[in-house]
Amino acid sequence: MKVTVVIPNYNGMKFVETCLNSLRNQSYSEFKTIVIDNASTDGSYEFMRDNYPEVEVIRNKKNLGFSGAVNQGIDLADTEFVILLNNDTEVAPDFVGELLKTIESSEDIFSVSSKMINFHDREIMDDAGDLYSIVGWGFQRGVGKSSHLYKKNAEVFSACAGAAIYRKKIFDEIGKFDLKHFAYMEDMDLGYRARIYGYRNVYCASAVVYHIGSGTSGSKYNSFKVKLSSRNNIYMIYKNMPLVQLMINAPFLVVGFVTKYFFFKKIGFGKDYTDGIWEGIRNSYKLKKVEYKPEHRSNYLKIEKEMILGMLVYIKDYADRHLDV
Repeated sequence: MKVTVVIPNYNGMKFVETCLNSLRNQSYSEFKTIVIDNASTDGSYEFMRDNYPEVEVIRNKKNLGFSGAVNQGIDLADTEFVILLNNDTEVAPDFVGELLKTIESSEDIFSVSSKMINFHDREIMDDAGDLYSIVGWGFQRGVGKSSHLYKKNAEVFSACAGAAIYRKKIFDEIGKFDLKHFAYMEDMDLGYRARIYGYRNVYCASAVVYHIGSGTSGSKYNSFKVKLSSRNNIYMIYKNMPLVQLMINAPFLVVGFVTKYFFFKKIGFGKDYTDGIWEGIRNSYKLKKVEYKPEHRSNYLKIEKEMILGMLVYIKDYADRHLDV
């Protein structure tokens, strides 16, 4: 057996049946499933335990967050590859097999992101892999665009951990998800780290998953999500950018943070955004930075180029969605 599917769950009673039933219907069946339950109180743990004997359900005594739960699942997995899957998803029958085929195509692939489509409107894309820009904005490639697009595999900055496969042995080299993140941007931080070490993250167009989105946090924007996302973005920049790169990018990052502040202020989350930024600045010293190594210099240059291109992609996607270009 090559693959373990790890699903974090926190009070996901209204989602887990659809998710687990879709895994039962996979064309590739040589995988096992582990659910890490973060102290749910809505009966979802008992429901899974009683109705899905093929699934190993681990119950935590407290909520360890996304990072803690998936790290626990990765440690328990004894397979070459690990698929991380959100509970608010329904996967197409070829999902597992297509992800496995893609990651096995090259030893330098660390992660493969799936084609995530809006659960309720299946004509709309949710995510075709994640990109990062020079102004410090991470974003979902293709979000809001037609689900009939993005038909080709492509390299991306990082995989969205809501539905992606990872090569387990590389975690031993670069580390797993950062527990300090708790939730949000932990997958981009991990993908950034993998890029520094010279590994690739790619998008697989044939691995389809239907995603509700914000199933645990409850909405696209809320105080909890805005604060943690802004804090974790500071964490990611501090950890992964060497001082020289940070100094070069500082003017662009300032523009990005100021623009985001006014956006969140307009929709009522300005204080949450600034609180997260300042918490990130205050606590960054507690984090472990990625050690700069001269042999990674070319990888940093590639990352810098991708962040510049990422800004151009963001502008184009925004125009396509809002200006009918």
